[in-house]
Amino acid sequence: MQDILFKTENLSYNDLIKYDDLIILKGKVTFISGESGTGKSTLLKLFNGILTPSSGKIIYEGRDISEFDTIKLRKDISLVSQDVFLFDCTIEQNFIRFYEYRDLVPPGTEEMMRFLTLCCVTLPLDKDCTTMSGGERQRVYMAIFLSFLPKVIMLDEPTSALDQKNSSLVMENIISFCRQNDINVVVVSHDRALIERFAEKNIVIKERVI
Repeated sequence: MQDILFKTENLSYNDLIKYDDLIILKGKVTFISGESGTGKSTLLKLFNGILTPSSGKIIYEGRDISEFDTIKLRKDISLVSQDVFLFDCTIEQNFIRFYEYRDLVPPGTEEMMRFLTLCCVTLPLDKDCTTMSGGERQRVYMAIFLSFLPKVIMLDEPTSALDQKNSSLVMENIISFCRQNDINVVVVSHDRALIERFAEKNIVIKERVI
């Protein structure tokens, strides 16, 4: 039987949203879909400890996430949120500042370019992030988080600012890279075409308001 990555039991948040019990398996590209307002983005934040459940359990690799050091948990389980945050400086300087924030040695320029190419970014490293389009900023943000090589990468509407062609190419590259590097992929998306093409499991979140 395939190992379990995440498992929830009687999970609810803020006494407002209650989730059906779910299981996410290791090594399976898992998409989470459902109507707006059903708590999909909230679920990702619960998985990496940004938010705390009001009741119930989240089991990660066989342990309750409450047992983990929160900082370590967020390094293992990286969340690329819909709200892209980049510093008002160049792409290269953004890589450096994100790495300094984690007390890590920044990658070299070739390594930065490798991850940018992976996310279909064709801009030079000295490009000012304040002058980029929303789609470009989104892809640079993903490239930085992928470069950390987490155990789990969670992508919240990762292609919302991209057209269909680029959406498909970016997801194909990311999923291929993650498979090669044993990184688990969990994606929240409304894009039916992406779900049908890439999801090995699609979990549909239904509205369950308390």
